[in-house]
Amino acid sequence: MDLLRLYSIEAQRVAHEFAGRHGLHFTDLQALIAVMHAERRGTPLTPGRLGEAIGLSSGATTAVIDRLERAGHLMRTRESTDRRVVHLRYGEPGMELAVAFFRPLGVRSQAVMDGFSPDELVTVRRFLDGMLEAITERHQELRTEAPGRTAAGNPQE
Repeated sequence: MDLLRLYSIEAQRVAHEFAGRHGLHFTDLQALIAVMHAERRGTPLTPGRLGEAIGLSSGATTAVIDRLERAGHLMRTRESTDRRVVHLRYGEPGMELAVAFFRPLGVRSQAVMDGFSPDELVTVRRFLDGMLEAITERHQELRTEAPGRTAAGNPQE
């Protein structure tokens, strides 16, 4: 667990560095990551689903989308037969910046993965999937609790 925490801290430091170098708020970066992962899954986000994913109101989500669109990081597209439905896609200029910035990390990460057998990587994947599920469930619990209370309903110390 300590290694996962340390990894998470370092990953956030790298993400903050990317955001700072490109004039992005950390919330902007969270939005870009959510859009990128949704695209990879083949289920592009709508503005409403993006807001839910990163915990923002509709007004705050619109401000983030507007900012990212002006900077070339995001595009609004209408891909549905219902022209009212807007999907969010990663913009090409933003993707080029991200690829250039994160490529050295990708090379290092691939070198680490190359040191593991396919079976070992399956085990690592199963572990990380389980850990992601555990933290996501806890996050959902926290979002539904009243502030200042624990899941058991007791005040926090």
